[in-house]
Formats: sequence, C-alpha cells, structure tokens
Amino acid sequence: MSALDRLAEHPEQAAILLDVDGTLAPIVRRPDEAAVPEAARTELARLVGRYALVACISGRTGDDAHRLVGVEGIRYVGSHGLELDPDAAKWSEEIHRFAAGVDWPVEDKGLTVSFHYREADDEEAALEYLGEVAERARAAGLVPRFGRKVLEIRPPVHADKGTAVRQLLEESGLRRALFAGDDTTDLDGFRGLDGLEIGIRVAVSSDEAPEELVAAADLVVSSPAELVELLARL
Repeated sequence: MSALDRLAEHPEQAAILLDVDGTLAPIVRRPDEAAVPEAARTELARLVGRYALVACISGRTGDDAHRLVGVEGIRYVGSHGLELDPDAAKWSEEIHRFAAGVDWPVEDKGLTVSFHYREADDEEAALEYLGEVAERARAAGLVPRFGRKVLEIRPPVHADKGTAVRQLLEESGLRRALFAGDDTTDLDGFRGLDGLEIGIRVAVSSDEAPEELVAAADLVVSSPAELVELLARL
C-alpha cells in the first residue's frame, strides 16, 4: 500500500497542508491577478469534510490567502508561518522603514515585504539591484530570501513554514500529513514533516522550481492542475 493510500485510509488521523501561489493557484505575472481554479476549490471543500485538518500556509497574509482560496473550514496561516509567532510583529515597523528606502515596487504582506522582478525589462539588472538590496537588508539585521522571481524581506525570528507545520500538527495531535509546495520556502514545510508516522512531500515542479525542492520531494507533479488530480486520490 502506498503512502498516499495509507494517508487516505484514515483521514481522521491526517492533515493536508498546502502552499497557495504556484501550488493551488497558477503563477501569474502579478500577484493580484492570481486565482484558484474552481476545480481546486471543489476538491478542497471535499477534503475539509474528510480530513482532521486542511490548512493553507502561504506567503500572503492569512486573510489574503482566505480571500484567494475562498473555502471555509480551512486553517489559513500567512507570511510563511510568521503569523503564528508573536515576535514577528515587533519587526514590522523596521521592515516597512527599510522597504521605503528601496527604489522598487513593493508588495506589502504585513509582516514581510516582497520585491518582484517577473515584469522587469532587464532581469539581469533587476537581480543585480535586488542582490544589493538583499545585502542591505542583511546588514540591517533583517532576513532576505529569494524565491520565484521575487526577493522577500523577513524579520529575524525563528518561524517559517516548517515551524507552522509542526505547530498545526501538534495542536491537532496528528502524526500523518501531506505538504505540497512549489518554491524555496516550501522546503521548510517539507522539513516540518520530519519524524512523522506518515509524511508525504509533494513538489509542484516548473522551470522556476528550485532543484532542491524537487530532489527533496516524495512525489512530483508538473502543475497545480496535476496536484488537484493527486488530491482527488485522497
């Protein structure tokens, strides 16, 4: 029996944990254009009725992830898990002050800020500039992290998708879970499954997906639509 079959055999003992952008919602040029397909929403609603916990752990704020996914009964955790750490909010003013000094359009995510370069005319020049921004952030005591065509600036607290995964599972008393993601921060979510009775790591692959994520995955799908097909087996 496969790990997926074992997970589905006792859904009342298991969690389904999912990233949003690039995982449920296909990547688009601008974050505000993202949409979760209706087929994914239907599948998520079914999973909510079966599993002990269904959660979306997103780089967006929890409220924005809720708005985008639009399925009730899901636990929404934003800012890559930072929303679960009370210390993160103490750095909000410093992060926004830093962002105000960067000559680049900023996406304000509350506890973090992001600088996207997907629409840059010269991607090489954009990366060079944002690399300098990352160094400035590091010198200011903040944590820069590159992802899929984006630089994110985070507070220096020990909270990420992995700590969020562990906290959600501990709160629910669960030892079986699947986590799916598509980007660098989802490696933390993968690590959050370490030591479980059943831990299934699913990478949503693409030309932009980090090689480390695909290498660390138990299962690899090629698109959000293919992920929905996999979830249908649960």
